This record gives sequence, C-alpha cells and structure tokens, in this order.
Amino acid sequence: MSGFALIIAAAFGFGLCALVLLLWALGSGQYDDLEGEANRILLDEDEE
Repeated sequence: MSGFALIIAAAFGFGLCALVLLLWALGSGQYDDLEGEANRILLDEDEE
C-alpha cells in the first residue's frame, strides 16, 4: 500500500511542477506573438 501512496505522491508532484512551468511560461510572454514567429521564416532578410 505504501508503494501506491508513493506513486500518487509522485504523480501529484509532477503535475504541480508542470502547472508551475506552464504558469511561468504564460507569465513570461512565451505565447504572446504566435503569428510573428511563424511569418518571420518566410521573410527574406537579404532584401532591402
């Protein structure tokens, strides 16, 4: 039974860490400009 409790605690800890990382990524602006990065690859930087 203690093995089962360890697995539950590990899953809870992993989920909590994933939630913290998601909130950090959202707060730091990782997902603010999705279109700009997608279109930047299409631009030719040699043209002036």
